[in-house]
Amino acid sequence: MNTPSPSPDSPAPDPSPLDTVRLRRLNRWQAEGLREDLADLYVESSDAEAGEEFNDRQKFLVRLADEVKLPGFDMLVAEAAALAGCVCGFSVPRDGSWWEGFEGPLPQNLEQLTASGHVFAILETLVHPHQHAHGLARLMQERLLADHQASLGVTLVDEAARGVGRTLEGWGWREIGRIRREPGSTAVRVLVLPLGERTEDHPDGLAHNDRTQRPE
Repeated sequence: MNTPSPSPDSPAPDPSPLDTVRLRRLNRWQAEGLREDLADLYVESSDAEAGEEFNDRQKFLVRLADEVKLPGFDMLVAEAAALAGCVCGFSVPRDGSWWEGFEGPLPQNLEQLTASGHVFAILETLVHPHQHAHGLARLMQERLLADHQASLGVTLVDEAARGVGRTLEGWGWREIGRIRREPGSTAVRVLVLPLGERTEDHPDGLAHNDRTQRPE
């Protein structure tokens, strides 16, 4: 049976908002040059209480100034008519220093992945409110991790940010424990995104991903 052709008068499907978004990589100097726009995006995308926007913006700028100095720092921005989102991170050092303050023993497979240089930490994920429902944050995270041929993504989430945690878990991230960066500070949740294939030996996917890992 022949399938009838669409009528010429039928309306064309609406384009996805992501179709109009362009992803662009920035190095540390380019990120510093865009710092004011990134700070504006941070304020627009945050849940800051009224009157706290200025302080939160300044804290973000201080944090960004430290983050761009990290070895292996990288940033991906999404641009449409204006800056729509960004995600940044860095390659976790092979010496295991990133895991200092982890509560309890660190799983051996995480130690192995770290020592082999296949773990990438996501530091910031910002998305303009108009893009929240369109999957831009997830797209940017996946692209940045793929660009770095990571076998494991890792990020930290404050205990109070329950909505953020639920969203990440819906994308496949899972909690493996908590880290306390400084004595007396509040511990934060550690979430990982395994990018390896789930096998009988590694049902959790925490193994080298032969399709993505970079050569030794």
